Amino acid sequence: MADNGRTPRIGVVGAGALGYHHVRILRDLPGARFAGFHEQSAERRAQVASELGVPAFESLDALIDACDALTVVVPTPAHYAVARAALERGKHLLIEKPITATLDEADELLALAERNGAVVQTGHVERFNRAVRAALPYVDAPRFIESDRLAPFSMRGADVAVVLDLMIHDIDLVRTLVGSHVSEVRATGVGVLTPTVDIANARLAFESGAVANITASRVSRERLRKIRIFQQSGYLSLDLAAGNGEFFRMRRDVDLAKVAASVASTAGAPAGPLDLALFVERVPLDAPEGEPLRLEFESFVAAIRGEAPPTVTGADGREALDVALRIVSEIERTLPALRGVAAQPAVAS
Repeated sequence: MADNGRTPRIGVVGAGALGYHHVRILRDLPGARFAGFHEQSAERRAQVASELGVPAFESLDALIDACDALTVVVPTPAHYAVARAALERGKHLLIEKPITATLDEADELLALAERNGAVVQTGHVERFNRAVRAALPYVDAPRFIESDRLAPFSMRGADVAVVLDLMIHDIDLVRTLVGSHVSEVRATGVGVLTPTVDIANARLAFESGAVANITASRVSRERLRKIRIFQQSGYLSLDLAAGNGEFFRMRRDVDLAKVAASVASTAGAPAGPLDLALFVERVPLDAPEGEPLRLEFESFVAAIRGEAPPTVTGADGREALDVALRIVSEIERTLPALRGVAAQPAVAS
């Protein structure tokens, strides 16, 4: 049920820390008309409405009736109920990650959306990171990916395993980069400051033969968000926090065997490693500036107007959740004390 060029009316459900920025950006987003937002807390609702100068709805039903599309930024356990109420009326949705708390909930929502012709996009905002956008044209059948996401401890999201809080970002990214389904999961994790998993490492094997090694921690002294991608044509290093990266690729005009032979003949057998500059070129990765959340909303608006498919579909969100829950299950298998704790849904998106 695309809107065929009509300016869609968009609302926001939930005005917490992240929902506030949904309201802030959508209020002025070209190509859409901001209808307002609903927040369960009357005090928070009044505060956000006053600060941003936007309409606030006292009930979810009233907001749904006033919109063609909504973004869902409520705590994860409420994703299903809010999304179902909207999809039953044929409204398009952008649902923050994780798409739902369980796979059954995700399946029900996606089936309902299909029946009612509604677009569902999942809020995996790292897809719109400048470094990722710059790297995608150079990604070519990766064979190995290493991802590290480290953050200082915060109470926000701390009641759920770090897998569903932080690692799920990178699960979606490596799936996108590899372009294949996960065939095998190996994982380990440990709790440090909470009863659930605060540090986790997962090894994902893909049907294509690629392998990804993902580490996530929320008990680090410093923030770090880096991905390294190894493929036959070279090596990409991305700094997601800085929004930049580099691609080191083999120079096409150089024969490595001839370079080594030349060095050996002129200076004897080389005592150390060869200078990479002899056979590798460095390509700085760059993409246009853009606030990732704003780009995500622009993608959503284009999808509901029928101009392009969603960049991150509901099915993508469902698959990322599936892999995350498989990782949690594997951690629980090797650390039975966490059984029934690690997979509890997050309180905040």
